[in-house]
Amino acid sequence: MADQATRFLVLFGGLIMMGALGLALRWTFGTGRDQPGPRIPDPDDPTGDGLLEEVSRVPTESAAQVLRARLARSGIRATIGRADGGYRLLVFPQDLVNARLVLAAE
Repeated sequence: MADQATRFLVLFGGLIMMGALGLALRWTFGTGRDQPGPRIPDPDDPTGDGLLEEVSRVPTESAAQVLRARLARSGIRATIGRADGGYRLLVFPQDLVNARLVLAAE
């Protein structure tokens, strides 16, 4: 009888331990429903440029590539974004004035 009671306590204790461990892991690593999920940027949103600012807007991708190459030759990093019916050339705010000067000069 004592042997059967010991087996029951070991089995029951193991199940309680597994449940407690599961709750502890869920509490530690679980994602709460009240926490906001990561924001996924919309690639078609023209206002979602983050830190970048528009320096020029052109109708074709090849024109945007030419302007981007001009800026690259001057040491200004730029990227191309799609816009309604055209392409936008985007730079960081600290490069905006210099980028406009480079594009206006040529």
